[in-house]
This record gives sequence, structure tokens and C-alpha cells, in this order.
Amino acid sequence: MKTDQNRIHNLTEYVQGIMNNENGKELYLKYKVDLEQVTPQEVFEIFHSLLQKGSKPTEILVILDKVINVFYKSLIGYSWKRPEKNSFVDYLLQENRALISKLDTIKEIIKEKDFQVRKKELLPKIRELQHFNQHYLKKENILFPYLEKKMKKFDGLAIMWALHDETRTRLKKVIESLENEDCIEEEFNIELGNLFFAMHGLIKKEELILYPAASEIIDQNEWIEMQKQSLEYEFPFIKKPEQEMEEKDIAAGINEFIADFKEGYQFKTETGILGFEQILMIFNALPVDMTFVDENNKVKFFTRPKDRIFPRSPAIIGRDVDKCHPPQSVHVVHEIIEAFRNGKKDNATFWINIKGKMILIQYFALRDSMGVYKGVLEVSQDITEIRALEGEKRLLHWEK
Repeated sequence: MKTDQNRIHNLTEYVQGIMNNENGKELYLKYKVDLEQVTPQEVFEIFHSLLQKGSKPTEILVILDKVINVFYKSLIGYSWKRPEKNSFVDYLLQENRALISKLDTIKEIIKEKDFQVRKKELLPKIRELQHFNQHYLKKENILFPYLEKKMKKFDGLAIMWALHDETRTRLKKVIESLENEDCIEEEFNIELGNLFFAMHGLIKKEELILYPAASEIIDQNEWIEMQKQSLEYEFPFIKKPEQEMEEKDIAAGINEFIADFKEGYQFKTETGILGFEQILMIFNALPVDMTFVDENNKVKFFTRPKDRIFPRSPAIIGRDVDKCHPPQSVHVVHEIIEAFRNGKKDNATFWINIKGKMILIQYFALRDSMGVYKGVLEVSQDITEIRALEGEKRLLHWEK
């Protein structure tokens, strides 16, 4: 898909001017012709250019909606190939329609005059919106990696990831407000308005920019791969598609892959000998999530335990590790890796609470026999039950 480089240059200057608080009306008149012809692909190039010049995603977020509103006339009239029914993007679009329906229901509840009655009715409806996080995760872990591998300009997806995190934060604030008995109505209304603005804004950006741009560079086979990978996630507010055939296809592919290694391929060390299939079974039986990132900061491997803590999709293989994390936490990832690389540290440990579970996250530096840095292993484990252990258990007792 060709883009107009002269227009991209002009529009980058326009957005930079907005960021510098220059006169918006004068900027609009100066770049009016280009503003009325911008395409979804060019939007990505504009923001990629700003990132390359040193702008941070969080800085761009401040002016993003103002800019998208100016682009709106051109983007809403842009013609693009709509997704096939029940394809990866079609399901994402269905989820958006379902979210709008949920938000409309909440709008009706807001009309209730008694604030305490309204709070009681709103809380379960607002909590339900947390399920829509699966929609954002599918974009971050499946669609974004495919696009990033296609073209450098899709580094700009970091801005949309930042929008996801901003929306998650706003949803958390609304829930906390409803759970607080001393919640002030005026403050709550502001928080709820911010949440609605964020969620509706993301839908608009997906459907005017992200999906049209993706439709022009992703091929049919890749869309099919993405749809298969999406079946490991939930489909918020819509019926999850049947996956029996997909699971059989995946299993068949794994079995065929294993069969190629069964004969003659063994892992021999001084502590024993393992076949390829045995190694795979051991990895996936461990009650931890493991992800291996090599010395070039590329994701190379992850395990598939029965109950994953953090979602992982095959699309992330080969992806830069900094693109696998929210923009605001990338600096922490860089700090860990650099400390490992220069030999200052060998491990880093964190623990966080997620939905009532205590999650231990550990990073280990990997070095060869000469001590040369070869990558990092991320290990995540649910330690909720471990922390609750007391006394001893010496006899076997299985719960029925």
C-alpha cells in the first residue's frame, strides 16, 4: 500500500505543532489539503516518525484524540476491505458492538436519580467490563506482533497499548469509587465519563485506523493463524466460536513435529538422557510460566502449562521483548536486561496481586560455560497456596 511521503512529512509537522501548543486554527489552514486526505497507513507513519524523533507514547496520548478528530473526515470516508464473517477481525468487531451495548445499558442506569441506588445497580455492570480486557490482550499478543513483523512503522502500536493501559486504569478507578462508601457523586461522574470516553475512543481508533491498515498488509493465511491463536482467549460478551477442529489441527501439528524428533534426537548430559517429547512434557508439567528471551532481546520460546498466568501466543516468537510489555514498564525491562548483560546482577524478583492471587515473577540471567550472557528466563508462579502453608503434611491425602 503506497503512502504519500510528502503528506506524511507535512502531517508530522502538523502533529508536532499541536504537541508544541501552536495555534491549532493556523496549523489546520496550513495543512488543510493533507489533513483531508490522510489514510490509516499514513497515520501509523506519522506517529512512528514522532516516536523516532524521541516523543514518548504518553506524550502523544495527550494530543491524540484532538489529532484523530481532525483526521476523522478523511478516515471515516476511507474505503477498505471488510473482514470475512467469523474471521479474527470480525470477532473483534463483534466484541466492540457487544461492548457498546453494555455501555448503553450502563447509560440507562445512570438516569436513576438516587445516587445510592444507582451505585448498587452500577457496580456489577461496571465489574463486568473487566472481561473486555481479553479483547485488548488479543490485540497486544496476536495482532500487534504480526503487524510489527511486517513494517517498522507499526512500532506506533505502543501508543495503542498505552491507551489500553489507560483504559484499564480508568476502569479500576470507577470500580474503586463504587466500592467506596464515601464516594462523592460529582467525582464519580467524572471518573465514569473518562472511562466511557476511553472505551469509545479505542473502538473508534481500532475501526478507523488499526483494522483498515491491517487489512492491507496481512494475508489470508496469517488471519487464519491469528484466529486459531485467539481461541486460547475469551471472547468478551459474545459466544466463543467452536474450537474442536482447531484443537485437532493444533494437536496434529504438534504430534507431527514431535514424530520428526522421536527417532535419533536425544538430549544427553551427565545427569541423564531425555527425548524431545519428554522435554516438552516436563516443561509443560511445571506449575510455572516460563519465557526465554535470547541475547538479542528476541522472544524465542515459552512453555504452555495447564493454567497460564499471563497470556502468550505463538505470534510473539521473534518479537523484541520491549514490545511485549506496556510502554510505561519498558524501562524496567531494559534495566534488568542491561544489569544481566554487564554482569552486575543474575536475577530480579517481583511479586504482585492479581484478582486475589499472589504472583511471583522472577528473571534469571542465562550464561554459557564461559560466563557470556545468552539471554534471560522469565518465570511466573502463583504462590497463593504456598504462602498459606502451615505445619507439615507427611501423609498422602487427595481431595475428592
